[in-house]
Amino acid sequence: MITKQYFGTLEDGRDVYNYTMRNEAGMTVRICDFGGTIMEVRVPDKFGRMSDVVQGYDSIRDYVLDTAYIGALIGRVGNRIEKGKFRLEGKQYQIYCNNNGNSLHGGKVGYSHRIWSVKPVDGEEPKLILNLVSPDGEEGFPGTLNITVTYALLKSNALSIHYHATTDQKTVVNLTNHAYFNLGGCSSGKIFDHVLQMDADAYLPTDETLIPTGEIRSVTGTPFDFREPKTVGYDFDLSDYDLNLAGGYDHCFCFTGGETKDPTLRIEVYEPNSGRLMQVYTNQPCVQFYSGNFLNNPEHPLKGGYPQNPQAAFCLETQKMPDAINHPNFTDTVLQPGETYDYTTVYQFSVR
Repeated sequence: MITKQYFGTLEDGRDVYNYTMRNEAGMTVRICDFGGTIMEVRVPDKFGRMSDVVQGYDSIRDYVLDTAYIGALIGRVGNRIEKGKFRLEGKQYQIYCNNNGNSLHGGKVGYSHRIWSVKPVDGEEPKLILNLVSPDGEEGFPGTLNITVTYALLKSNALSIHYHATTDQKTVVNLTNHAYFNLGGCSSGKIFDHVLQMDADAYLPTDETLIPTGEIRSVTGTPFDFREPKTVGYDFDLSDYDLNLAGGYDHCFCFTGGETKDPTLRIEVYEPNSGRLMQVYTNQPCVQFYSGNFLNNPEHPLKGGYPQNPQAAFCLETQKMPDAINHPNFTDTVLQPGETYDYTTVYQFSVR
């Protein structure tokens, strides 16, 4: 079942709506057309009690002013581009710099702050088909990009996100979603007790502005080794250079063997108090694991007036490597005319 609800009006007079999908098992997912944002994901705990496990805001104003990209679709290039510069076909491009002298999550006005068209498709597994056309030159990127993102609520209590994009000129693309999860419930406190396991054998060290240095480093012997389950807080306070630079985890993890043809189980997160388990399937080669280190804006409280607090939620942004266009040894983010950008990430919820 899908219901549509008015959410607010932007300063330019455009109305904003959200869409709530429900399956027969009782799971609900709410998506906003502003930013294609995941506003709510309600799933049961081990006692059958339903809770919202993603962060969000109560008003459209907070989403408009948000700088944490909470729940939003990210593009044209998610993550960072050093100094907003890259070369393509012998031409230099300059993207707006909005983060420590670098370009982050699409520039000044990324897809996180655009209104997407939404086509609801009801049924046993309801879905929302979102579309956005990003014109040639928008934010400095070459080529007109036609993007379709399909959110599907599966009967198995999973949220599937399918990304599809085509271009009329050679361009760069790295789409993702920036949902902030807390499996104990969105207002349940820190996420240090969440048990995380990732099939990632390498990570990308960064400089002080969180731009990758170009090295692809093995996780062996580092706090970035989650190949065996451990709590997020287990190594959090170690005196590790990369960890300390970011104030926690905010790094690209490289999945073992790289990109796959079909979505593959790569990540498991378990919250022991609620018993909730989230499994992440994707065919992307990497994930940015972010431990919510900059959730600290007192002017924009979260849902229910809950204050922002660092490490009160985590992100698992499946994607290709950040700043890849400037590193020949990184994953390829170039999209050619005639090619299709085609990736799927599934967040599967259950209890243990």
